[in-house]
Amino acid sequence: MTTAFIFPGQGSQAVGMGKSLAETFASARAVFGEVDAALGQNLSALMWEGPDAELTLTENAQPALMAVSMAAIRVLESEYGITVANTARFVAGHSLGEYSALAAAGAFTLADAARLLRIRGQAMQSATPLGTGAMAALLDLDFATAAAAAAEAAQGDVCQAANDNSDGQVVVSGSRAAVERCAEIARAKGAKRAVMLAVSAPFHCALMQPAADVMAQALSSVAMKAPVAPVVANAGAAPLTEPAAIRESLVAQVTGTVRWRECVAYMVAHGVTRFYEIGAGKVLTGLSKKNAPEATAFAVNTPEDIAAAAAQIKG
Repeated sequence: MTTAFIFPGQGSQAVGMGKSLAETFASARAVFGEVDAALGQNLSALMWEGPDAELTLTENAQPALMAVSMAAIRVLESEYGITVANTARFVAGHSLGEYSALAAAGAFTLADAARLLRIRGQAMQSATPLGTGAMAALLDLDFATAAAAAAEAAQGDVCQAANDNSDGQVVVSGSRAAVERCAEIARAKGAKRAVMLAVSAPFHCALMQPAADVMAQALSSVAMKAPVAPVVANAGAAPLTEPAAIRESLVAQVTGTVRWRECVAYMVAHGVTRFYEIGAGKVLTGLSKKNAPEATAFAVNTPEDIAAAAAQIKG
């Protein structure tokens, strides 16, 4: 079987995530300690004790989710000898998860990934005045129709398809009034539901351009190696291995659509039959089952999950 490692994005965070890994494995504890040191913050205490409202802040959730993913990767390596290089045909991640994927594949150091995600979270949060933007999930509408609804709703404001998660699950982002118009237009075009999301900023749309500028600067000053497995990038839904192209893609990702449905389709078309979601939650596991019903998908975030995944991988 051909394997891909995939990494979750914002929204998968929960108080307590990663705690069982830290309690069980020294290699996981080392990851959390290194992230805490890189950020000058006891992020691991926030992850395990809360409060939830503080963990959910974009600047905390982004490095925290990466830390859990990397802890699981390090346990697979140290306890079972399973590495990205010897196991994964591809890596991919949803939005911030792309940074987790790149760190797991050795493109960034763990400390640099944590610092980049702290910068990214702060920049995305501060790109627009609070309350001026919004996001909405359009359900049971295909991507082309959702994108058309967003374009029709813009009317001089910003409204874009932000996340193409699966056929029938598209998230739009932009100015609040435009997103509210889009929800109505989408219903008229056949959306089963249009749900306004509880988010703190309108991610993955043109309103994030100030954050893209910040990330261009931050990424230009960070050392990057070619990943040991190609990263199937959100912005192009195609594999990248060259650091310059990865940098460019990560900047484009801030204002562009997360093309997750297409990323999964690319990996399946190139032989992937098994997806392991490495890190908190199981959002991508569910999306994998929807996007690629012929493949299998597993969430890997507890010691028991890791042992089960290792047994499957070693076959």
